[in-house]
Amino acid sequence: MKRPTFVPLLIVTIAMISSARAQQPAAPPPPPTVKENITVKLGDHTYAIPDGNVPLVPNVGIIVGTRGTLVIDPGLGRRNGEAVLREVAKVKRGPDLYIATTHFHAEHTTGYDAFPPSAKYVNSRTQEAEFAEGGMQMVQLFASRSATNADFLKDAAPRKADVLFDKDYTLDLGGVRVRFLLVGPTHTKGDTVFFVEGDDVLFAGDVVMNNSFLAAGATSSMKAWLAAFDTLEAMRPKTVVPSHGPIGDATIIATCRRVMQAIDARARALKMQGKSADETAMTVQAEMQMQHPDWPRANGIGPAARAAYNEAP
Repeated sequence: MKRPTFVPLLIVTIAMISSARAQQPAAPPPPPTVKENITVKLGDHTYAIPDGNVPLVPNVGIIVGTRGTLVIDPGLGRRNGEAVLREVAKVKRGPDLYIATTHFHAEHTTGYDAFPPSAKYVNSRTQEAEFAEGGMQMVQLFASRSATNADFLKDAAPRKADVLFDKDYTLDLGGVRVRFLLVGPTHTKGDTVFFVEGDDVLFAGDVVMNNSFLAAGATSSMKAWLAAFDTLEAMRPKTVVPSHGPIGDATIIATCRRVMQAIDARARALKMQGKSADETAMTVQAEMQMQHPDWPRANGIGPAARAAYNEAP
């Protein structure tokens, strides 16, 4: 019996598409600037500054209470942090200011350098340790990619947390409470999500994306990711704000679950067939890209398949 040729053909097709794209001159990306005057209101207490689908720009969260204001993911470098603070000034009410980050990567953290010393940075111990281990190396990596990035990050410095928590933390801003929850290892070990009670807005970080593959990496766990989806859906959010890309509703959690479950099932099946981790990652990458050819972050498919492969019996 001849071996099926479907998967090899898929792999060849993906390779040809990737090669053709690589030969096309790429337009330089726009500068990673958090834009002012585009802030949107998502609830009585909740605002977001949309990323505009610009690389290295996060969807910035602003939650406003009578006593204080929380900023989630203040952008790449001091210049963006200053822009975020100008947007905060338009809506803040109480005197206290807090900072939080969904994960340790530079475009989510280094904007905090613009915040005054009186602002309190609240972080999980896992994410704090992750930045201490590799955060400044990540800053240097991002800065090395372009002169524009280097300019944004020229004075980036680590900022130690004022409040540390292990797994779960609730911040009362006065009239509104925000729940912090560590859900990694998913995109990173320290992935943290934030749920605004009453407004029912979930800031999901890179754990949930809208019409995008999820950016798995070497530390990712498929079991943790699937468990995170269950946890997030149990919060019953009305609005979901991913770290990057369009803001959506709770249905994007279910979409992400279906894709990751498909990767998980396929990786397990290939392992049972005796395929290696490398073969599995390559095959799953090709198949998933054929199913969603326009989705970004396809480079996360292989690591997600490897995570599932390694966790399979």
